[in-house]
Order: sequence, then C-alpha cells, then structure tokens
Amino acid sequence: MPSTTARAGGVFLPIIKSLSLSAGSKPGDPSSRKLGSYLIQSQFQCAGNSSALFLTAAAQNLLCLKLAEELGVIITNPWVSWFKAASLPAFISLLATPFILYKLYPPETKDTPEAPAMAAQKLNLMGPVTKNEWVMIGTMLLAVSLWVFGDALGIASVVAAMLGLSILLLLGVLDWDDCLSEKSAWDTLAWFAVLVGMAGQLTNLGIVGWMSSCVAKTLQALSLSWPAAFGVLQASYFCIHYLFASQTGHVGALYSAFLAMHLASGVPGVLSALALAYNTNLFGALTHYSSGQAAVYFGAGYVDLPDVFKMGFVMAVINAIIWAVVGTFWWKFLGLY
Repeated sequence: MPSTTARAGGVFLPIIKSLSLSAGSKPGDPSSRKLGSYLIQSQFQCAGNSSALFLTAAAQNLLCLKLAEELGVIITNPWVSWFKAASLPAFISLLATPFILYKLYPPETKDTPEAPAMAAQKLNLMGPVTKNEWVMIGTMLLAVSLWVFGDALGIASVVAAMLGLSILLLLGVLDWDDCLSEKSAWDTLAWFAVLVGMAGQLTNLGIVGWMSSCVAKTLQALSLSWPAAFGVLQASYFCIHYLFASQTGHVGALYSAFLAMHLASGVPGVLSALALAYNTNLFGALTHYSSGQAAVYFGAGYVDLPDVFKMGFVMAVINAIIWAVVGTFWWKFLGLY
C-alpha cells in the first residue's frame, strides 16, 4: 500500500479497535490503557520505519527521489537501492519499538489466551477467499514485482501502477466511482504537481543554490567536517517538522534546500538524498498532526494528547540513535560514503 494513511485507517486501526474492544479496552475511557493505548502507540511509532523501508510505501518517498533528481542526484535501480540502505536500521527499529514501548508505556492486559479461538471463529464466518480477493492479491504481487524489477525490464513505476489499476478496473474489482471517491489520492496528485513544479523553479532560479551556499559558508566558518555538518542538518530537518502538519508539505518546502546544503557541505549525494528521505518518514510520529496516519491514530481516542507528544519525542530520540549508529556502519558497508 503506497500510503501510510491508507494503511492506518484501512488496515491497522480496524484490527486494533477490534482487538481492544474484545479485551474490554474502550476509547476515551480509563479502560483504554488495558490494551488499546499500547497497540495504537506501538503501530503509530512503527509506521515511520515501515514507510522508510520501501520506496513505494509512502507518497513522499517518490517525491524525494524526484526532487533529488532536480539537483543532479540520481539513484540507480531506486527500489532496490532504497530497500538495501534502509533494511538493517529499519528492521532493528521495527523489532525494538514494541519492546521499548512495552517497558515505557505498558498495557494493563498482558495475556489474551482466548484470541486464537476468536480469530478462528471470525475467519470461519468470513468464508473462503473470493475471486475478487484473489485478483487483488495477484495484482498487488504483480505491481510490487514491477516496482522492484521494472528498471531491468524497462517498465517505469508509473506504468506499473497504471497497469495494476487497469487490471482491477477491467476485471470489476474496482469501478470508476471507487477511484473518484479516493479524494486523498486526487489531493496528493494535485499537490505533487504543484510542489514538484515549485521546487524545480526554485532550483532553476538559483534560490535553492543561494540558500545552500549561505548555510555551507556558515558551517565552514565553524570548521565542521562533512559528517558533523551531516548530523547538524539532519537534526535540523527533523526538528523543524514540529512546525509542519504534512510530510509531503515538508518535503515540498524544505527537501531541495536541505539536500543542496548537504551537497554544498561536501556530504555524498546519494547518502544525503536517502537519509533526508528516511528522516521524512521517521518524523511522522512526532505529534498528533505530524502526518496523515497521526490524525487517524489519535482520532481513535485511545491515547491522550500529552502522551502523544511525550512518546513521540522519546521514540524519535531512540529511532535517531538506532538509525545513526546502525546506519553509520551499514551505509559504510554499502559504499554510500
């Protein structure tokens, strides 16, 4: 699913609510801490790492690559390169996050022996997999395969996506009304067109270059090496997201400028482009307004606002440490610097 918001609202939240209610954990109630609060926080904090893991997991990822190309940073075989660079730090963070939250924000209910029997009963009620569901599974596997191996076959990612949509429309899994009702998708398409165009014009007019030169001179005056400049710029890019209510908006406004600052400071291009893109996914769990999925999870009513900010900051620091330490060695091993 190439949308964190769609995964949150369409897949994970219904499962979490069902599990929580069956355990007697209700939203907006003291019982929320029995199970629902922990499940919401755990999935919310994991979402940034899963989005950073795959190029096609979030809309802003493709926008990052497009903007990087505007500045001359070309990533060959992008899906595989993206996955390889993100894999080790993302997997470690995904494994560590539920455990850390279990210690810092524990659920009151720690054992649900009745869950397997309830799940089996629900599956029996649903019946066998339908034809449309098999078509959907096959189309998704085809689309992902073409996203991964498309470069070798000469098939662009856009063509792969349109091919998948065409199959679903032709076989009746979707109809055009389903497409028209996806207002968030049309909204994203319109914003992408505007943001990419604006970012390209800022680059063509020299504004991004001028800004990056000013910042680079300041960093040079402080006698910072490129690794130190890399750390300062990445931390700044991350913390500024407290002022944004959209990951895509953040990318459109600041990604090109920060990438240009990295390049002017001597940071390797591919490393800069990928690290900023991964950062864009990780700060999606900072606040209740920091991303589309943040609003979905907070709106479920299981987590209080102070806990969102507190755990968002704590997990941001932990994720930053994991990605910085693991990424330093992993990216060196991959030859990104």
